[in-house]
Amino acid sequence: MTTKERFLKYIKYDTTSDESSNTFPSAEEELVILGLLREELSSMGVEASMDKNGYVTAKIPSNCQSKNKICFISHVDTSPAVSGKVNPREIIYNGGDIILGNNTVIYESENPELKEYIGKELITSDGTSLLGADDKAGVAEIMTAVEYLVTHKDFAHGEVYIAFTPDEEIGRGVDYFDRAKFGADFGYTVDGGKLGEIEFENFNAASCELVVNGNSIHPGSAKNKMKNAIDLFCEFHSLLPVSERPVNTENYEGFYMASDAEGGVEKFVCKYIIRDHDMKKFESKKKFFISSVDFMNAKYGEGVFVANIKDSYYNMAEIIKDNYHLIENAEKAMKKVGVEPKIIPIRGGTDGARLSFMGLPCPNLSTGGLNFHSRTEYVPTYALDKMVEVILNIISEYAE
Repeated sequence: MTTKERFLKYIKYDTTSDESSNTFPSAEEELVILGLLREELSSMGVEASMDKNGYVTAKIPSNCQSKNKICFISHVDTSPAVSGKVNPREIIYNGGDIILGNNTVIYESENPELKEYIGKELITSDGTSLLGADDKAGVAEIMTAVEYLVTHKDFAHGEVYIAFTPDEEIGRGVDYFDRAKFGADFGYTVDGGKLGEIEFENFNAASCELVVNGNSIHPGSAKNKMKNAIDLFCEFHSLLPVSERPVNTENYEGFYMASDAEGGVEKFVCKYIIRDHDMKKFESKKKFFISSVDFMNAKYGEGVFVANIKDSYYNMAEIIKDNYHLIENAEKAMKKVGVEPKIIPIRGGTDGARLSFMGLPCPNLSTGGLNFHSRTEYVPTYALDKMVEVILNIISEYAE
């Protein structure tokens, strides 16, 4: 199968992860595609297994003198932000806006990189869902590279390990990953965006559930008695700097984001995420959030506001700086196939961030996809093939 064929096959599975689920993986369809991947690996003659948590792992033995044990990892779930029921479209891009349907348009003015893809084939959704390049493009690229290794016996390589994970999009991707059993010493997640991007600096991340406890009284007799939890929440939210919202930040700038909210007069609950690349600024943001809670409780009464902040992951740059050969070899591998490498900070996180702190340094490589978590998501077909070449070149670098 070509990388494109694999990608189109995998995105047919609706693997939207579910943050409200108490199971792992959070969605049954994730287990279906993970089982499929294990079967495909086994049919290639690769030693592959799937454990009780759904993790698919595989090992390709070395055929040279190299002692390096490298891995490539991608996740199978898609973001719950947009529907994962994908009906893909294949187009040759000739310039201008791309009208997908369902009142969804990929505007040329908002996507300046489109000019690079004139005359090239793009895969998009039909406008009713995301596409799933995050991260089924990565899955397809890894699988195609594996097939190349097993069908080209003369291609020298050290030990190569593969892993496919569930629930990355909801921050649980490696909750039960058996790092010690896996076997690799270092590697890459293939979970990034535009072709050529290499990422090893990600956000320090925390999540917070803020509960506002109100007091409901008939509005006709509410004076000096009612505590409308909705109004109190709005007052609290206004304390957080407008300049530190995602819409107003870029590059290394951190933010606060209200990501989900529900409730009424008696009780209002909002989920926040807090992000910053710099650990000192990250800690400062959390402290400011709590001080805002304390301020509101001093004004309206103890226990009206209850916040539970939990750290999610940390900036893997702290680990990768001592394993910088991973970045240098990725740059070499890209240049060999005419791809200009670009090191950028991740304005998010990957399984690799947590794995790095578990003793498995894993910077992130591009997949070629763009506009992730969106109905305007797309991927150039040629980027899928280029990333297979990049993966194989990296493997070759570590065979020496």
